[in-house]
Amino acid sequence: MRGARSVADRRRCRSFRKVLSWDGQHLAASTSCAPPPRAVTTADRSRDEGPTDTVTPLEDLVRTLTPPLEYLVGAPHQISPAALPLKTIHEKLARASGGARDAPVQETLTEIAASLDRLATEPSVALVRRVLELLAKLDAAPAASSARPAYIRSTAPARPQLEALRMSVQYVKGVGPKRGDQLAKFGLSTVDDLLFHLPFRYEDRRDVRTIAKLRPGEEATLEAVLEAPAERWAGRGRRKILEVIARDETGALSLVWYNQLRYFHSRFRAGQRVLLHGRVEPLRQAALARGLAPLRMVHPEVELLDPEEHAELGRIVPVYTKPAGISAGAIRRVVHSAVDAYAARVPSAIPAALARVRGIADLASALRDVHQPAADADVDALNAATSPAHRSIVYDELFYLQLGMALKKSTVAREEGIAFRVPAARAERLVAALPFALTNAQKRVIDEIQHDMAVPHPMHRLVQGDVGSGKTVVALYAAAVAVENDYQAALMAPTELLAEQHWETIRRLAAAVGLRVTLLTGAVTGKLRGRTERAIARGDIDLVIGTHALIQERVEFHRLGVGIIDEQHRFGVMQRATLKRHGTNPDILLMTATPIPRTLALTLYGDLDVSVLDELPPGRRPVVTRVYPQTQRARVLETVRRELDAGRQAYIVCPLVAESEKSELLDATKAARELAAGPLADYRLALVHGQMRAEEKDDVMRRFKSGEHQVLVSTTVIEVGIDVPNATVMIVEHAECFGLAQLHQLRGRVGRGAHRSLCFLLASYARGDQARERLRVMEETNDGFRIAEKDLELRGPGEFLGTRQSGLPDFRAASILRDGALLHAAQEDAAEWLRRDPDLRTPESLALRDVLEERWSGRLELARVG
Repeated sequence: MRGARSVADRRRCRSFRKVLSWDGQHLAASTSCAPPPRAVTTADRSRDEGPTDTVTPLEDLVRTLTPPLEYLVGAPHQISPAALPLKTIHEKLARASGGARDAPVQETLTEIAASLDRLATEPSVALVRRVLELLAKLDAAPAASSARPAYIRSTAPARPQLEALRMSVQYVKGVGPKRGDQLAKFGLSTVDDLLFHLPFRYEDRRDVRTIAKLRPGEEATLEAVLEAPAERWAGRGRRKILEVIARDETGALSLVWYNQLRYFHSRFRAGQRVLLHGRVEPLRQAALARGLAPLRMVHPEVELLDPEEHAELGRIVPVYTKPAGISAGAIRRVVHSAVDAYAARVPSAIPAALARVRGIADLASALRDVHQPAADADVDALNAATSPAHRSIVYDELFYLQLGMALKKSTVAREEGIAFRVPAARAERLVAALPFALTNAQKRVIDEIQHDMAVPHPMHRLVQGDVGSGKTVVALYAAAVAVENDYQAALMAPTELLAEQHWETIRRLAAAVGLRVTLLTGAVTGKLRGRTERAIARGDIDLVIGTHALIQERVEFHRLGVGIIDEQHRFGVMQRATLKRHGTNPDILLMTATPIPRTLALTLYGDLDVSVLDELPPGRRPVVTRVYPQTQRARVLETVRRELDAGRQAYIVCPLVAESEKSELLDATKAARELAAGPLADYRLALVHGQMRAEEKDDVMRRFKSGEHQVLVSTTVIEVGIDVPNATVMIVEHAECFGLAQLHQLRGRVGRGAHRSLCFLLASYARGDQARERLRVMEETNDGFRIAEKDLELRGPGEFLGTRQSGLPDFRAASILRDGALLHAAQEDAAEWLRRDPDLRTPESLALRDVLEERWSGRLELARVG
């Protein structure tokens, strides 16, 4: 009968009602099944410190996912995209991934995520069954994958413990004043520094072989004593090599080096005891005829062993970076002395409930396991810094980073600020006067800004948007809201030229709605400057556009309501803080055209609200990008000539300003000279680079914008540059030397007009070289965020940002690339804890507060405007 349900169906429906809840969201089930009650969330469980009420994220995932999927197997007609709230499922997967430490478990979680994504577009019972199989595999995983380590939380005040850890390293057993000075110069000044000086690799000395048991083709580790090194000529080409015989009680082995002979010759001497690791090779018959050992290692890894290091064999041995003059064994013994004497004093103040959910150990245990691994430890996990002990230290570090960010953010959110009236009529008239329609992304970001400005607390928002995404209009909208409420606005750009460009763009739009706009840069001097400053102080100016001149002490605002800072990563913390002193806690809007991957944004801007303009205005044509070998330069220049003959303009970007003896790369000065005398002799060409005075650079750029120059040869100084719609072609010389994000920023200089634009990346690379594959990303996409993610993956955060003064914390254990899941988990946990205890004043938060203050006043100097 239609509509009738079997007993099995009714049972499934009852089961469905009990479990089918996803943090308050529900799967779309049969309408005959009543909605299930709200599930108990991790946040609810964390309010109870008792272990019986806490499950790991892995257990939570399995328990929550399995019943509804079993239901869908029996009700295949209900399998549809609407039946699965994938966002919530992926949040649970992310939490489970953050707590999983074994590679097989991580792989299973990844396959579950991929299968669920497919399920949203390819509904099938087979896929549901596959996910259930994977969940069963997780449920049956070894206890080591999900077992919660013991966590001993510090209950005593943390300050005395922290004070003890600040003791000079010279008082650690085996150090003393002289060695203490050596360590201090290396950056290891205190006991705390030693404890968190983690090994950069581990040697597995558990299976140390004898020479007699070596077999050709295998990789092996062995202990041996060296004979005197000897250099000789070898091969038909009479190539010089270094040869050393290594012996143990069972036989001899030949060690060979082809490179850096002088270095290795000076390093080795007869009688040295060493640890060797390398691939074993058989010797040729001719070598055997000379009476050499029958086996050899070519360029083996060699560690010189201290006489007292025999006890290090048969175990996993940590290897540390060290100052010159201190041996590997000596630094190891010093660190171990510090661990034995002081690790127990390191406070573990993270609440026990969070520790259990995330599966982390207390710091004392984790530090012992990192520095003194157990005999049965997983050496691969240790070397990958993904062992349980490493993850515990990493989570601890990231938790305090995110707690500090969240505390700062919540503190700002409670400060007294300006409650602007929104929507503002003037701002709405501005939108109506625009010669184009706002994108959906612009509308979304404007709504977010309006919400921030309406509350009586200061706005601290970062707007990320690719080149051409419409950040200026969003900023002008915020300024119009402030002016409508009888306040002033200030917009700061990193250079005078960019400030002028903003002024030229904004004044036309501002005039339509009666905004009084002025430009104030270092170039405005004399009587004009005096009149401008007095007008600002009287309130006769609504919007001031300028550079750092805006925050000089002599510039006084009448009523500053909002400060807008363009390309904010080019301004320092003190400059942003000074801007705030010109108003009664004005709202602050930061803007950047540099797409920042989410994980990196969490680390750099965790104390800010972040908006993303991820949509380009309709009609904007993507730049066509092509990668060519450097040998195709003449062909590319022919295309440039065609564009110039059509009345367009071109950029040619070089990696260097001038010729260098250390590099064969084409420099901008030489390129400009050769092009002007050769392939581009018929065109008006100019040169600009970072070593020119600011006035010279600005003059060249203005002439290029006006069309006086047809070709601009430059370095990356144009990365953040002016808007030249007539520039339609760019060549980047030696593109393999640039990061992808930087290439994307450079490419953004073209494609700003109605004509098709081209970007040619000339690169030197061999067949199969990674450089070609890396640059292929630029051909495939114009999406700045996708490019930024790939660039971060390939180069790491330090090179991605281009400077160590970027605000990136100097992590002792964490890696943004490796530990993304833990970073998200730490952010979630820190925010939840602050919701429970906003000021960290409850007894269980006191030790937490002590450690937080210690971390933020020391290594993590990340204070932002506030």
